[in-house]
Amino acid sequence: METLGLSNSTPRADKRLKNLFWPSIQSQTEVDYLGTQGYWVCAAVATIGLFTLAFNDQPIAGLAVFLLYFLGGVGVRERSRYAAAIVVVLYAVEIMLSGPSIVRVIIFALLLSNLRATWIAARWKPESEEAVLPPRLAEAWGDKFADQLPAWLWPKVRILYYIFSIGYLALISFGLMAMVYRSARALP
Repeated sequence: METLGLSNSTPRADKRLKNLFWPSIQSQTEVDYLGTQGYWVCAAVATIGLFTLAFNDQPIAGLAVFLLYFLGGVGVRERSRYAAAIVVVLYAVEIMLSGPSIVRVIIFALLLSNLRATWIAARWKPESEEAVLPPRLAEAWGDKFADQLPAWLWPKVRILYYIFSIGYLALISFGLMAMVYRSARALP
C-alpha cells in the first residue's frame, strides 16, 4: 500500500483544518486531495447560492450562480487556475454587493485557499515521476461526483465556462458600478 502512495490518502484530523485554510503539497496524493477539497467547497457554495436565491424567488439567478460555482469547482478539481481565480473574484464582488458577514468571510477565505492550492497543484513537479496522480476512484457516489464527473465534464465545458464567467463578471460589475453611481448621486 505504501508503495502505491495509498496509505496516507486520508489526512489526520488536525491536518484537515490546516489543509483547508493553508494547503501545502508534499506528495501526489495531496495534490489529488486538494483538488477534491476545492471541488467540494465550490459545490457547497454553488448549492447554498442556488437555495438562497431560489427561496428569494430568483430561481434563474440561482441557477446561474449554481452553474458558475459548480463548474468552477469542476475546473478547480482539474487544476484550472482560471476557474479558481474567477470563483474568488466573483465571490469578492458578491460580498461587495450584498455586504460582508462572518459566514461569507469564512467562505471567501476557503475560496482563497482553493486558489492557492490550485496554483501550487498546477505547477507541482510536473516533470517528475512523483507527479503521477493516484488513480481516480468510481466506487461510491462521492467518488463518482468528485473524481469521475470533473474529468469527464471539464474538457467539454471549459470554453463555455470561460465565456459564461466573463459575461457574469461583466454583468455583476455593471450592477456594482450602478449601485456606486446611485449612492454617489444620493449624497448632498
